[in-house]
Amino acid sequence: MTITDPQPPTPPTARQRRASRIADAASGGWGLMLFKVVVLGLILALGLYAALVLARTGQWVVAVIVMAVSALAVWIYFGRGKLPAKYLMPGLVFLFVFQVFAAVYTGYVAFTNYGTGHNSDKQSAVNSLMLSAQERVPDSPAYDLTVVERLGELSFLVTAPDGTVSVGGVERPLEEVDGAQMDGDKAVGLDGYNSLGFGQIVADQQRIADMTVPLSEDPNDGALRTPDGSSAYVYTSALVYDEDASTMTDTRSGVVYSDIGTGAFTASDGTELKPGWKINVGFDNFTRAFTEESIRGPFISVLIWTFVFAFLSVFTCFALGLFLAIVFNDPRMKSKKYYRVIMILPYAFPGFLSALVWAGMMNQEFGFINVVLFGGADIPWLTNEWLAKFSIILVNLWLGFPYMFLICTGALQSIPDDVQEAARVDGASAWQIFRSIKLPLLFVAVAPLLISSFAFNFNNFSLIYMLTGGGPRDVTAGVNVGATDILITMVYKVAFVGSSSDYGLASAFSIIIFILVATISVIAFRRTKALEDLN
Repeated sequence: MTITDPQPPTPPTARQRRASRIADAASGGWGLMLFKVVVLGLILALGLYAALVLARTGQWVVAVIVMAVSALAVWIYFGRGKLPAKYLMPGLVFLFVFQVFAAVYTGYVAFTNYGTGHNSDKQSAVNSLMLSAQERVPDSPAYDLTVVERLGELSFLVTAPDGTVSVGGVERPLEEVDGAQMDGDKAVGLDGYNSLGFGQIVADQQRIADMTVPLSEDPNDGALRTPDGSSAYVYTSALVYDEDASTMTDTRSGVVYSDIGTGAFTASDGTELKPGWKINVGFDNFTRAFTEESIRGPFISVLIWTFVFAFLSVFTCFALGLFLAIVFNDPRMKSKKYYRVIMILPYAFPGFLSALVWAGMMNQEFGFINVVLFGGADIPWLTNEWLAKFSIILVNLWLGFPYMFLICTGALQSIPDDVQEAARVDGASAWQIFRSIKLPLLFVAVAPLLISSFAFNFNNFSLIYMLTGGGPRDVTAGVNVGATDILITMVYKVAFVGSSSDYGLASAFSIIIFILVATISVIAFRRTKALEDLN
């Protein structure tokens, strides 16, 4: 048998050596490993803290998801391979948190009565109602009190007249405890809690005076409150809650308020006790938007103006931008680059700042336009309905034409000169060349941008809100809306402006906006496919 010598190993190629060096550099050695340990440790710590907070509030599903995502991040970044996942993980997390979750939650809120007076569950509403009607029991015994603190939360450590020691908080009824530290007959300390001294009580006296600690799980038993931080007294509510019948009775007037399924205790005459609680209402918010007269009329007016504003904004900006692009694209124009710089200056400044500047210049009493340009005239640019709409279109033209000027300039310069030259040889006039050659080829490039510009102006919140605030106000409307409001500003006002907020109705409006914009965009993109044949 012949024994052959083993073949010497094949030396690595230049590409293999380069790949090895890149892999070594990517591994980063101990420095990168230390950095990964620190960052992932912080992520795990934040995830654990968030999970504990969520679990404490009863949101177990979200707590489990947070811990699962944190553990998944550790597994991905400490494991070998999985390179695509390492790049995709941050983007997917932010996509879910800021896009998917926000969209899903908005859809959920649209089918609820969530808003002012309906922002919690039924039990919280019952507690809040009874606390709001509390009165001190005239012959209430005094409970010796020590205010204690744990993890930033204040509690009452009380000694009853019979010597029983209990501890409780705002959302935790009194619970009897053993092993309290006593000073005579008064409990002054408890393991796990920090007792507040006189100076600390004085510094936080308003918060302590506002505390209401339930005596038991039954809200009808009353609660303890303190006027001075050293003694507590029993307070009972003038409202009596019957959990079995789901009614709330006002002992002062004898009126009985019942749960009739509207998210609030309601009397026979329709009077409601507020706050109520959040419930699912199905399509009621969408129905209100189209059937309730005080909402339907303003909504339709705002919807029409939104379409008009978006169309005029795109049309005027495109027309002026195209005109200037044609002018400055003419080879006979001298010093074109300097003029182009001047043309795009409005585009270089933040839009909301420009809107604020224009709002100052259009001020009816001391604005630059009235005082200087019109010699002290009293023109209500922003307070008259039609002048305010004209002012918005004018300011948007100032802000938007540089963008259209830039894209039209680029599109015109991309059109081949030989096509235009052939048309001139065939005897076409300048207008015919523009209408039949330049404009169709131009639309091939700019049509998607026009569609996106329409969608942007459909939701152009900053211009409307900074310039007119949506005013002048329509006082006859059932919602907070003005003559120049577009859908997105109306949604913001319904949700966040004024003493009453209706998040459910605002979310319903948001879904309607999404459906409208998506439908228009799909139709417009399908229509513009015909232009691609010209390319």
